[in-house]
Amino acid sequence: MVGLEDGTKSGPRAPAAVEAAAYFVAAEALTNVAKHSGSDRAEVRLARTPGGLTVSVRDEGNGGADEGGGSGLSGMPRRAGALDGILAVTSPAGGPTVIEVELPCVW
Repeated sequence: MVGLEDGTKSGPRAPAAVEAAAYFVAAEALTNVAKHSGSDRAEVRLARTPGGLTVSVRDEGNGGADEGGGSGLSGMPRRAGALDGILAVTSPAGGPTVIEVELPCVW
């Protein structure tokens, strides 16, 4: 499906800084899936919310992702925080790993 979870396929775009942060988080999370998870698939979801954009990347891999372990995961909170966003990483041993960022913006 092409579009956002709210069902829209068009509409106002997020500000460029929000789009860039969303892309960075998704790209870095997918890189980590490919390098470390052991999973052969991942799911990326975008959701337009009244207050911004939420990006979620989930895999069914090994879990155990550590935000302090590498530059990729540690860069995500900085990127989100620069826009007053919030990043959450859930990655219990055995998986799944879910990385979610909430980026505020006005539509």
